[in-house]
Amino acid sequence: MKNKYISEILNEYEKLRENAKLEQSKRIEEIYEKIPRIKDIDKEISQIGFRIATSVVSKDIDNIEEYINTQKEKITDLKIEKTELLSRYGYPIDYMEIKYKCKKCKDTGYINNKYCSCFRQKLINKYYQQSNLNEILRTENFDTFNFEYYSSRPYENEELSPRDNIERIYAYAVNYTKNFDKINESLFFYGSSGLGKTFLSNCIAKELLDKGKVVIYQTAANLMDIIRRCRFEENSNYNELNELLECDFLIIDDLGTEPVTPYSYSELFNIINTRILNKKKMLISTNFQLNDIIQNYPERITSRILGHFTLFKFYGEDIRIQKKFKK
Repeated sequence: MKNKYISEILNEYEKLRENAKLEQSKRIEEIYEKIPRIKDIDKEISQIGFRIATSVVSKDIDNIEEYINTQKEKITDLKIEKTELLSRYGYPIDYMEIKYKCKKCKDTGYINNKYCSCFRQKLINKYYQQSNLNEILRTENFDTFNFEYYSSRPYENEELSPRDNIERIYAYAVNYTKNFDKINESLFFYGSSGLGKTFLSNCIAKELLDKGKVVIYQTAANLMDIIRRCRFEENSNYNELNELLECDFLIIDDLGTEPVTPYSYSELFNIINTRILNKKKMLISTNFQLNDIIQNYPERITSRILGHFTLFKFYGEDIRIQKKFKK
């Protein structure tokens, strides 16, 4: 998947360079038409450069170093004259130069064989588009997470208050993103609806996307639709299925909303098991309680979740209802 994006970006850079050269040619033609002397200057500079190169190869001049210095002085004088002409006619002195979108890498994407910052940003933008979270992550991220919706009072039979519990989960999520490359574990968020599971999932997604990781978010129901299309529909994009298996981080939201069929369970197991075997991390969230998961899903799925995921229970008062009352 990453190689596909890199190839797309390199093609974009090639088009940028072609366009920059085309625009430069137009500006040069404009200047030559309005200030003919500059055309003569460019021709003279080119001829001097050719004479220098020829003299170096032929070695038919006694004091070659003095000759080259003299010719370079002529080039400098011509460039000064050109600059003065451009300024006199109201043009910027660099008007005839090629204009790259990124001056650092000159629209190649690389500086000293390393990705330029503009390349890394383009790659991150691709990941954002692929993740299906491009817009929502502007408002749902670690900086906007609000702990005020979680009570500090004891809650039912839980050891921690909802506030202490969510602070623990939040801290774990922050550390998880910071040490993502060192941690080999997946996450499982469970608890009633309206408690911030999806919001915190989005927080994690944004941090990983900003680190240049390939993140894909899908609800369980959409996930099954994608797999069904890939398997059975003609002209389907089979790469979609490979991307689900190969991305750096897969988020499956709302487990339990997918069709309750043997086929769905089989495909869900394949996704989870394949990613576990390939050491690819995931986050699964559900409104079910653990007992519901154990009762409703085949043992081979529950054993993977209980054995390979770090489990976090969300509890407290429904945040959506709290917001509604405040309004």
